Amino acid sequence: MTPPRSTLLPRPRAAEVLPAPAAPRRPWATALRATACGAAATGPVIALATGYASPTLIHFTVLSNLLVAGAFGWSAVRSWRGGPPLSPRLSGGVLLLAAVTALMYHLVLVNHGDSPLSTSRAGPGPGADWSTTASLLLHTVTPSAVAADWLLLTAPRTLRLAHIPLWLSAPAAYLALVLTRGALLSPDAAARYPYPFLDVDTYGYAGTFTQALALGLLFAALGVLITTADHLRPNVAGRFQHRRNRISPPAAGGLK
Repeated sequence: MTPPRSTLLPRPRAAEVLPAPAAPRRPWATALRATACGAAATGPVIALATGYASPTLIHFTVLSNLLVAGAFGWSAVRSWRGGPPLSPRLSGGVLLLAAVTALMYHLVLVNHGDSPLSTSRAGPGPGADWSTTASLLLHTVTPSAVAADWLLLTAPRTLRLAHIPLWLSAPAAYLALVLTRGALLSPDAAARYPYPFLDVDTYGYAGTFTQALALGLLFAALGVLITTADHLRPNVAGRFQHRRNRISPPAAGGLK
């Protein structure tokens, strides 16, 4: 009786087993994400240095930009190392925060005379130029960079409606922070509530929670819109990757 054919073949030694090829670096993705990280970090730095919208660190705009800076800094490192992209649970939440920041400012706060972020409150002088720069970075440049990364560098159809409650946890945590801070400060403290629609002294807790709930529903609707658009948009990142693979020379290998 002859032994099975598999027993006659020599077994490869451990040194002869080729390791899995490393994923290629993505320098263009790294450059865009590093630029977005720099813009998201520079806006809060300028705001802190110039006293723009003081107290600066309590504003949703500044905190969301810091979160974008952290997420995109890590994403840039992963792109440079050839690692996998960020989870859509995180990237979708960052995209929603950036969209809320841009839309709330350009549609509501920029024309609200009582808002500390309103352009009508900036007086003339050299500090006004830095305030304009900080506002441009915080409300326009950073959200635009986040949107460009989503459209150009991420695969479509990865966001899910089930992610939206997780994305809304950041605005909910911010609401809790603002109300807790306002309750701990004295009634005559300056900028006790950073936004007029969250002013408990004006609307009371019932009115403030009602307005916060309305905003939460709008944010949830925006999350649904973003998720829907993610499932309808073209795969631009896949096209770039396919084109790069097509024009790249084949990897050198051993003779067969």
